[in-house]
This record gives sequence, C-alpha cells and structure tokens, in this order.
Amino acid sequence: MTATTFTRLPGRGVLALDGADVIEFLQNLISNDVERVGANISIYALLLTAQGKFLHDFFVAQLPDGRLLLDCERDRIDDLERRLTLYRLRADVTFTDLSNQYAVVAAFGNTALAALGLSTDPGNTVTIGDGVAMTDPRLEAMGARIIVPVTDLPGALTGQGFAPGEVAEYDAMRLSNGVPDSSADMLVDKGFPLESGLDHLNAIDFTKGCYVGQELTARTHYRGTIRKRLFRVDVDGPTPGPGTPVTLGDKDAGVMRSGQGGIAMAMLRMELVAQSQKSSEAFIAGDARLIAVTQPWFGENTPDDSGEKTTAVPADQS
Repeated sequence: MTATTFTRLPGRGVLALDGADVIEFLQNLISNDVERVGANISIYALLLTAQGKFLHDFFVAQLPDGRLLLDCERDRIDDLERRLTLYRLRADVTFTDLSNQYAVVAAFGNTALAALGLSTDPGNTVTIGDGVAMTDPRLEAMGARIIVPVTDLPGALTGQGFAPGEVAEYDAMRLSNGVPDSSADMLVDKGFPLESGLDHLNAIDFTKGCYVGQELTARTHYRGTIRKRLFRVDVDGPTPGPGTPVTLGDKDAGVMRSGQGGIAMAMLRMELVAQSQKSSEAFIAGDARLIAVTQPWFGENTPDDSGEKTTAVPADQS
C-alpha cells in the first residue's frame, strides 16, 4: 500500500471520562495500564467480565484539555457507559457521549505515520488541533487512529497530504493483518481475549496488578491453555457470512467471523490449523475453501498438533 489514505470510521463512537478519580477508576477496571496515558501515549484496552470474558475493547487517549477519551463501538456505547457506571459508586467520574461532536478516523499507507509526525512506537501520540492522533497501539501496520472534532474534517487531514478513502479499504487492510474488529470478531460475554490474540496486540498489561477478569486472563497466559484462536483465512469462493460453520474433513473446526473480498476471520481449533498446514488440506465453510494464515505478530501461541502453547523460533535458529 503506497497511498496515504484516511477514512472516518462510522462504527466508532467517543466516550469522554472526566473527574478527579478517573485514572484510579479505570486502572482498577480495564486490562491495560491507564497511568501510562498522557499527551504522548495512548493505549488499547479491554473491559472483561469477572470470568475474563470479552465485553468491550477501546482505545484510551487524552485530549489537550486533560479529559480521557474512549474510542469504542458506537452502537454499543450505551452498554459500555452502563457497565462503567455500575463500578463508579462514589468515585468522582463523569461520562459524556461525544460521538456527535468527535470523529474517529483511520489513516493508513506507507507514509501515514510520518505525515502526522508519529513514531512507530505503539500508541505514540501527538496533538492535532483540538484532538489527537496516535500510532495504532495494536500494530504498526494498522497505521494511525485520529480523534478530532467533526468540524475539523476533512481539512485537518487533506491539508497534510492525505486523500479520502473508503471504509472498505481500511477493512481490507485490517483483515490482511488478521486484526479483530471488536464484537464483529469477538463474541460478547463468551470469548476470551487470548483466543483473539489480544495479548499480542498490546491490549493487556500482565504487570499492572488487579483489574476485572485479571485472574483467569493471567492464568491462561502463563499456563498456555489456548485451544482455539482467531485466524485470518484466505477464501477461495464466496466469502462465508459470520457464523458459518467451518470443517476440516469430517471434523468441526470452528466458525466464521467478519470478512470481505476473499479475506476473512475465523475462530479455529489450533490443532486442526496445524493439521491443515502440514497436510495442505483446506478448511471448508459453505461453498468456500479456506487456508488459515498465521500472522507474524502471533509470536507465541502458534499452533502445534496438540493445541498447546508453543514458542516461535526465529528462522535463523530453527
């Protein structure tokens, strides 16, 4: 990808948090270290159930005026605010839905980070007008995320050499990198974050201390008990819709999630991915054949025949 492109993400909303207790409040709830957030750093984080299951994911950034912003799913923002409110008790924290005032924008392409004055460090953040731009905390290849007042678009970016693009372009880039799209790929109150590789996408700080769902998340991480994972799959045939069963031979292998244009995401049993890669046998979903692709950012938790956690070995040491 050579063009430097931006597109507003209409599915994303913005929830502002303010008050004297906001840092301590979030620090006790979410999976990443809120104390790191500031003018120069933003993070990606999760809100989990007490059993460590996925509820919400979001990006946490700080506005120039000091308020914290959560870049989250727009059609689930009321649920996020409701769940946060349950934990507020007497804490000095206020919530304001700014989704009509602020836009979430993705900027991507080979020169996107440099054009915004961002480094390749995950979550590196700069001020842009009355908003912020950040290197996507999950993965450098995802480019930048920008949260700016709606009134600043598109001038804030066209003035810096960006060309407007379509959401489908961003989604194709996301899928090619095997990065999950919130509840489109991660089942609410059912899936575990490590099954979607979120430990390798900088969503979890394993040293920060307690948060909701921390105990099971840490235990799973250190014991390596992942049996299934979210994989990018290359599709030969019509792209199956979300929820379509996936098989390998006569075995139930998993289920489809989001996808478009010959690339999709699927939750697959790890031992069957290993079997498929060794035998070159394709998975089947609907009328399509699927090939699972292991992303470079997977690091550990790559599949072996048993589905147990394994450690990736650099090519020059294998």
